[in-house]
Amino acid sequence: MSISKWIGGALGWSFGGPIGAIIGLAIGSFVDSLSNGKGSPFLEQGEPQQSGRTTYRTQPRQRPQTQSGDFEVSLLILASIVIKADGKQDQRELDYVRQQFVNMYGKERANHAFKLFKNINDQSNISTRQVCLQIKQMMDHPSRLQLMHFLFGIAKADGIVTEDEERQIYTMAGYLGIGSRDYDSIKAMFYNSSDNAYKILEIDKSATVDEIKRAYRKMAKKYHPDKVIHLGKEHQVGAEEKFRQVQKAYEQLQKEHGF
Repeated sequence: MSISKWIGGALGWSFGGPIGAIIGLAIGSFVDSLSNGKGSPFLEQGEPQQSGRTTYRTQPRQRPQTQSGDFEVSLLILASIVIKADGKQDQRELDYVRQQFVNMYGKERANHAFKLFKNINDQSNISTRQVCLQIKQMMDHPSRLQLMHFLFGIAKADGIVTEDEERQIYTMAGYLGIGSRDYDSIKAMFYNSSDNAYKILEIDKSATVDEIKRAYRKMAKKYHPDKVIHLGKEHQVGAEEKFRQVQKAYEQLQKEHGF
C-alpha cells in the first residue's frame, strides 16, 4: 500500500481546516515522488471531492464520525508539539511514538505514519490552538480523552514528564475542552502519589465507601474501551489501559477502606 493511498483513504473531517493544511505540507514531498507528474494522488482517488465531506469551517449541527485516520493524524500533530515542548527531542519519545503505532496499526502502516510524523515534526509554525479547536469541534469526548492519555505516555517515555511538557499538555487540554477532573484523572495514571487512586476516580480523599463505589461505576463507564470502538480495534488497546488503571485504583481503595 502506497503512503498516498493510505492517507487518502483514511481521512475524514481532518482533510480540511488547519489539520488538513499541516498534513498537506507534510505530504508535499511524497506527492512529488509518487505522482510522477500525474497530479495529486488524492485527486485520483476522489477523496477531497466527495460532496458529503464535512470540513472544519462548516460548523455542522451534529459532530461527524471520527475515523481512525482522523484520530491518527490528530495524534501525530499533537505528539510532535509535546515532544518539542521542552526544547529537545528525546529519542526515547520518538521510539515510543513509533512503537505505539506499530502496536496499533502493524509495521507497514506504522512506517507510513512515522514518515508523515517526521515531516510534521519539521514544521515550526503549527498553531496548537487552531489544531486543538478543530479537534474539539469535530472529535467526540472519549476520543479526546484517548488523545490525552497517549500524549502523557509520550511525555513519560523518557522516564519523567517535564514541567514544559506538562504545561503544554495542560494547554492542549484546555483548548480540547477537557475538564480539570478529567485532566487530573488521566495525569494521575502517569505519576506516583498517595492520592492518585482518588484522582483517577475523580473523587476527594474524604469520599465515603458508597461514593467510591459510585465513582468507580461512573469511571468504568467513561473509560470503557467500547467508547472508542468507532475508531477501530487498534485504538481500543489504549482505552483498555485507561480502563485497567481505573480498576487498579478501585482495588487499591478497596484494600485501604476494607470493603
